[in-house]
Amino acid sequence: MKLTWFGGTTIRIHIGGRILVADPSGIGGVDPEELVSGADATFALDGSLLEIDPVLWQPGRPGTMLDDEVLGEVTAHGLEGGALIAAVGEAPLLLLSQNVPKAGRWARDAVIAVFGDHADQLAAQALETLGPRLIAVAGPDATVERTFAALRDRLDGTALVALEAGMALEV
Repeated sequence: MKLTWFGGTTIRIHIGGRILVADPSGIGGVDPEELVSGADATFALDGSLLEIDPVLWQPGRPGTMLDDEVLGEVTAHGLEGGALIAAVGEAPLLLLSQNVPKAGRWARDAVIAVFGDHADQLAAQALETLGPRLIAVAGPDATVERTFAALRDRLDGTALVALEAGMALEV
């Protein structure tokens, strides 16, 4: 999985052999055509995706060599204030801009990207309630600094990284 954040909630995701772009029109200074060039799908975090119940959702299982499609599909599901991106063989990816949903045990293996001026609060809530594998903070420098200061001693096995606009992060 590779994440490239451009600002706001605009992020390009390479996952499961596919390229997805969230909120491609949400950021200035980046050519929208270039941003979505080569993308397999684009979507908005504003509730345009079909919503699922993250408590009941389960990640897919890898296929066998006898299956028609060994790679499996990449799916994007809506959540209140975010999205869940899933690909067989990859950690589930939660994109959160408004709140942290309740989720099943699968969330312990998740990668969570939190966005905006309140990313520090989202990151703290995600750490407390979900205990994910990794939290990526995408926001202003002051928000990132607050997040790291508040969470550095509470991580207990969860990785914490900052996303820098235009720079890719390989997970």
